[in-house]
Amino acid sequence: MKKGGKPTPPLPVKDGIAPSRVRLVRGEWPNLYAFLCWRFAHLDSRYIQEQLASGAMVNDEGEPLSADSPYRPDSWIWYYRKVPNEAPNPFELTIIYEDEHLVVVDKPHFMATIPGGKYLKETAVIRLREMLNNQEINPIHRLDRDTAGLLLFSKKVEVRGVYQSLFQTRDIEKTYECVAPYRADLALPLTYRSYLARSDQFFVMKEYDREPNSETRITLLSHANGLGHYLLEPVTGRKHQLRAHMNALGVPILNDEFYPTLLPAREVGDFSRPLQLLARSVRFIDPLSQKEHVFESRLTLEMAKQCYHDH
Repeated sequence: MKKGGKPTPPLPVKDGIAPSRVRLVRGEWPNLYAFLCWRFAHLDSRYIQEQLASGAMVNDEGEPLSADSPYRPDSWIWYYRKVPNEAPNPFELTIIYEDEHLVVVDKPHFMATIPGGKYLKETAVIRLREMLNNQEINPIHRLDRDTAGLLLFSKKVEVRGVYQSLFQTRDIEKTYECVAPYRADLALPLTYRSYLARSDQFFVMKEYDREPNSETRITLLSHANGLGHYLLEPVTGRKHQLRAHMNALGVPILNDEFYPTLLPAREVGDFSRPLQLLARSVRFIDPLSQKEHVFESRLTLEMAKQCYHDH
């Protein structure tokens, strides 16, 4: 066991993908297969049989498990997760800076930071591990799949926490840009604060009447054709903070599928209508070299040009 009780994977990182694990909870199942059919009820039982028969699932010691393996509560099953019909992301992940500890990339729209749900190989961390042939690469922070722009990664496991502390202590300056409707009666710039927490809807954040835990500075850069080009400077880093704050001001970010209304999930392979939100810049003092870093995204929002009269 690792420090803190976290189990040590008996399988290596493979093709940039770390093994997944499932804990065998306390309960009455006649064998491992019965438990897996219960735990993964959404999967075809034949798929589970195939995985066990091929030796793709192992125990804590790395030994292959079979359908009739005894059920051992409080142990772990390890395996490599697979995502059927994962649509290839057609956009490039571009490296804009690299040193011995740090990698900074421009993440495109429609690319998740880490594996989860319907996305596995078509994620920023897996693609970057393959690009640099380095299985230790991990994100220092995250961007929503829908958001494009600057994303920071550590190249070594032992330095990741040092860089993550910059976000925890707010010793990093970040700016974003977005395109949203223009409101002539909205006095800008302004600082918007609210209490954000999960709502009853899947993945959607909601404002509550409590002491604010989120803060964003909002400035209008230009407007035309009923649209505004905005600069967003988050002081805090709550989930969906920028999207929720712009929506609360009555100017939801264009092509947002969560605010103001949660829309049905896209069809697999639909890369149209990107969210008009971009992580534009970051500035911080490198905690290892003490060098000041200032990075600017090379991406642009396709609808920003509509916010200028002479475009």
